[in-house]
Amino acid sequence: MLKTLVTPWQGQTFLLSRFNGQNNLHSPLILQFRPSSTFFSSPTTLPRRLSMAAAAAESPTQSVSAGDDANVFQLIQSHQEKAARLPPVEEIRTLLDRSVRGTLSTFSQKHEGYPSGSMVDFACDADGSPILAVSSLAVHTKDLSLNPKCSLLVARDPEDRTDLVVTLHGDAIPVSEKDQAAIRTAYLAKHPNAFWVDFGDFQFMRIEPKVVRYVSGVATALLGSGEFRSEEYKAAKVDPIAQFSKPVASHMNRDHADDTKAIVQHSTSIPQVDSAYILDLDSLGFNVKAGYQGDNFKLRIPFPRRAENRKDVKTLIVEMLQAAKP
Repeated sequence: MLKTLVTPWQGQTFLLSRFNGQNNLHSPLILQFRPSSTFFSSPTTLPRRLSMAAAAAESPTQSVSAGDDANVFQLIQSHQEKAARLPPVEEIRTLLDRSVRGTLSTFSQKHEGYPSGSMVDFACDADGSPILAVSSLAVHTKDLSLNPKCSLLVARDPEDRTDLVVTLHGDAIPVSEKDQAAIRTAYLAKHPNAFWVDFGDFQFMRIEPKVVRYVSGVATALLGSGEFRSEEYKAAKVDPIAQFSKPVASHMNRDHADDTKAIVQHSTSIPQVDSAYILDLDSLGFNVKAGYQGDNFKLRIPFPRRAENRKDVKTLIVEMLQAAKP
């Protein structure tokens, strides 16, 4: 069972889904737990973003006992409303920069009028434009030679339909000769074993973004969606701490799982966290999959302040652990 309580990229919307037939979200805004109902409502609207100061200064203090689902969900709701997150465009820009694979959709050359889909590897250049290494023998390459219009779909968690999904619409154009060396370096940085990029039938193509669309919560409700124009997307910065997600998460999950549980329990005031697995992190906090009484939640755990570098991430985690285990 998986309960996704928030979209980690959007502060104004929250999601709770219970895949056991009991509770499902019907609200695009604030969750309110109703013990006698299978639905949630949203009487008020949250601000789009919450400051770090508010997130750090306010923490849930209500005490509840294990098994009191109504109060536990209220605690989680209160905590997640205040949890600091990146602005949506920065979260999306960062997700695409850290991703390496997606679904490319093209206009079929063979079956006119119908779309064609392919799983492709990619890497983003400095402007956030996805770079493809394509063979002249591939169907999608032939499609793009006739019609460059395409889209690239990337899911943060392909196993969880409620998580963030991004679709970048644009035109795929061959990389110019003067940019070949830089693009090759950027692509191989993400795909170091892609020796075939130097084969004679391969070329690099860049998808020039026109619109970047995002959605979350598609398995339960239209939790959050929107789009950014090319200029806004390209102007957004990649979060500098996200690049450390894999080593930090791997180390914590392997060697400090109990410490992560303590931090999550202290941060959220959930009475008893059974497990906590760090999924990823950024400058403002980390996302975890936490277990509580047989169910799994995705939660946002904010740092006390913005992390400046990888060493600072360690410092912040130590501070949070010290607060959790005084």
